[in-house]
Amino acid sequence: MKNSAKIYVAGHRGMVGSAILRKLQKDGYTNFVLRTSKELDLRNQHAVEVFFQAERPEYVFLAAAKVGGIIANNTYRADFLYENLAIQNNIIHNAYLTGVKKLLFLGSSCIYPKLASQPLKEEYLLSGYLESTNESYAIAKIAGIKLCEAYRSQYGCDFISVMPTNLYGPNDNYDLQNSHVLPAMIRKFHEAKKNDLSSVTLWGTGLPMREFLHADDMAAACVYLMEHYSESELVNVGTGMDVTIKELAETVKKIVGFKGDLFWDSSKPDGTPRKLMDVSKLHSYGWRHAIELEEGIGMAYQDFLDHYTSLRMG
Repeated sequence: MKNSAKIYVAGHRGMVGSAILRKLQKDGYTNFVLRTSKELDLRNQHAVEVFFQAERPEYVFLAAAKVGGIIANNTYRADFLYENLAIQNNIIHNAYLTGVKKLLFLGSSCIYPKLASQPLKEEYLLSGYLESTNESYAIAKIAGIKLCEAYRSQYGCDFISVMPTNLYGPNDNYDLQNSHVLPAMIRKFHEAKKNDLSSVTLWGTGLPMREFLHADDMAAACVYLMEHYSESELVNVGTGMDVTIKELAETVKKIVGFKGDLFWDSSKPDGTPRKLMDVSKLHSYGWRHAIELEEGIGMAYQDFLDHYTSLRMG
């Protein structure tokens, strides 16, 4: 990509999209076309068509999606499936119609079967049953991957797909009803500290294992792959290292400074037992993560304090 290339970052105010925009700006790119969800409803087929015909971006980072944690995914199944399919279909199809040079689609590690062998290799896609609690979101993301593959196969479009592991960082969602595990922990421990609570109770057993990647690392990988990768097969993006949810909780507890007890409600679902990405393919293309987990959680907590003032300690 030339620094003057016209780039559309779909979802530029979300955690991943905003990180991609920051990375591109840092690297000297200057020609962006951006729309908020109020300015452009990506679920609206006609509106997206008009936008692409008028703006004609050369490169597209498709980071827009309806996202949430276990509760949200399990409760709003129709919304997660319909809205994500609509967003993807509209952007990918109009990228083809207007001759976009290259598109990068962001999927999710939940596309892989619940009981797939670990670590998760790219070829494990569609090799088994999905985790039921986020099946709708996963099916939508799988459709996006296959849509990129199909447009490449039928029309020669340079559309690529990347699968991030669990992400966290600036502009994360801290709503306890629909956030992911790490930001939910940050908020829970912060509020417990603020309110002098004696304990915090978290969902599940704490035994499942998860891998976490800072959003700034994810953005760096996306820009790198946009410049260096042009194959049909998806690419996993992660650290290649995981921790138990219990270990994660202890780390967040320490960083936030909560001194009380930690309990686990085993009547609540754990989700997938383990989700570790095989990132050997990514490493073979010359990219590795830079931000380690404890450092990244410290950065995320500072961002939480800086930007969620209604929850700050006095």
